[in-house]
Amino acid sequence: MASKQGQQGGQIEITSLPIPQLQELKTQLDRELEHLTTSFQSLRTAQAKFRDCLLSISSGVNADTAGKPLLLPLTSSLYVPGRLTSSTHVLIDVGTGFFVEKNTTDAADFYTRKVKDLGVSLKDLEQVVNQKANNARVVEEVMRMKMMSGQEQGANEGGKKVG
Repeated sequence: MASKQGQQGGQIEITSLPIPQLQELKTQLDRELEHLTTSFQSLRTAQAKFRDCLLSISSGVNADTAGKPLLLPLTSSLYVPGRLTSSTHVLIDVGTGFFVEKNTTDAADFYTRKVKDLGVSLKDLEQVVNQKANNARVVEEVMRMKMMSGQEQGANEGGKKVG
């Protein structure tokens, strides 16, 4: 990143910015990077849950398990005993607390699409995270170079005053 995008669409050369503004830019990039990383982890968690749903449908919902006792999750750590009433239909959570009854094939297709869509989103977000991390490294390097050149100038000026 040789420049920072301005609010009017213009370009600002980051090497021309003073160190305090560079530090501000670095702080902003770090905050954005932290937010994006958190979002990335949330998407990966959601994708893993959808994969678990696929696994449950493929291995847990069949004629062999119908009528047998099982544990149903109410929360991530609270399970209650129950029985599978149908080996051909399941309720799926389609978001915001809404559930839809689907046959196991349609439910598996739904979760497969969700896993695939999240995979695409994760790939796109990973590129954004990598770009932001690269931008932060460039700003950090420019700050380091400015600080080193400032120390060299200070040493040179200090030497002239003494001698």
